[in-house]
Amino acid sequence: MSQSISLYKQLANHKLFSKTINFDLKRIKLVLKKLGHPERKLNNVINFLGSSGKFTTLNSLKCFIEANNQTTSAYISPSLKDIKERFWMGDRYLTHQEIRHSIRTIAKLKVPLTIFEVLTVVYIINASKRNTEYHLVEAGALFAKDSTNVFDFPLAQVIVNINKQHLNFLKKKTLDEIVYQKVGFLSNFTKIFVGKQKSNILKKIKRNLKDNKSKINYPNSWKLIKKNKHFFYIDKKNKIKLNTKNIHSKGLFENLCHAIKIALDLKINRKVINKTIPIISFEGRFQYLKKGKIKKKLHKNERIMLDGAHAETDAKNLANYLRNIKVPKYAVWAMMKNKEPDLFIKQFKGIFKKIITIPIENEKNCMSAKDLKSIAKKNQFNVNEAKNFKEAIEMISSSEKKLINCIGSLYNVGNILNKN
Repeated sequence: MSQSISLYKQLANHKLFSKTINFDLKRIKLVLKKLGHPERKLNNVINFLGSSGKFTTLNSLKCFIEANNQTTSAYISPSLKDIKERFWMGDRYLTHQEIRHSIRTIAKLKVPLTIFEVLTVVYIINASKRNTEYHLVEAGALFAKDSTNVFDFPLAQVIVNINKQHLNFLKKKTLDEIVYQKVGFLSNFTKIFVGKQKSNILKKIKRNLKDNKSKINYPNSWKLIKKNKHFFYIDKKNKIKLNTKNIHSKGLFENLCHAIKIALDLKINRKVINKTIPIISFEGRFQYLKKGKIKKKLHKNERIMLDGAHAETDAKNLANYLRNIKVPKYAVWAMMKNKEPDLFIKQFKGIFKKIITIPIENEKNCMSAKDLKSIAKKNQFNVNEAKNFKEAIEMISSSEKKLINCIGSLYNVGNILNKN
């Protein structure tokens, strides 16, 4: 058993800690008080919240800051291959030993916490001991009572694309309530950067922020344009070519542009941004496997791409990209139970020659391959089910030139990357 899986099991089986999602800031604030308020030692905190694009926007900004010879800590969720990936500490990830030690410290306080709250405190404890210049913090779900909403005076708060994700956590299952829970509890003493949104969502965001006294940057302050097959970031003062072979979709380009806007506001030089763009990549998001055990077993005509997108908006973004790929396309589909599989898979009508559904290894809360098959069948896809990823690939792989897409879950993508 890997140390990462062992750590997750340790947390899941701990009497004090619960896997149940339970939004309430009282517990984590009590723990932080007992620890002497380590969160107050974190300067230049930048929160990332919203539905789709938190990690890619955070990761892009992190790359720009570090290319500018400044340091960052970062807290992300979920991790893909290893729990360590959640905790970046300036020049390295936390070790498993450091994470275990922090968990023991938290457990001694005897305050019941959710697992996400525990992981947030692990980050805060360790980040507070390091002299990094920026602290980039990704929210879990919503924001009003998310455990990352504990910083009194963040430097900035970044709102990425908001969509119907996280409806299952709300009593009022409406977009108005989602926007309110994500945006209605931001600081009045910060800079707010709003990413690209659907027009109706942007109106709701503006309504929630009308009395907010922070400096607000709305998405009309910059544009993503395409000219002669190249994408560019444009604002009143800058035109920056998005010179990259690692980013493949409009949605991801918009997230990159959003990070450029914030980097420019942080006074990061355009030359630094230009040099950094080609080296930015997003693991598990539109990621082609170019080497490794899985790639080696495929026929030379076959390519495989991983994308952990699991929401309707993300599916549309991926579908728009795949429509321009002129080879037969197959899918290996896995998904967690708290998502909307029907809305997700509908976006791929006419795209996949065949879908193979699988469960997610080591995840009790995943949908069964049988249930996913039933949903795909109802939507008139050619579909079959497999016991696991290995069997799914065996069912698809042949000498036919094709693109195999692994879709529907970051947890499944993490499993595949570990196998590779």
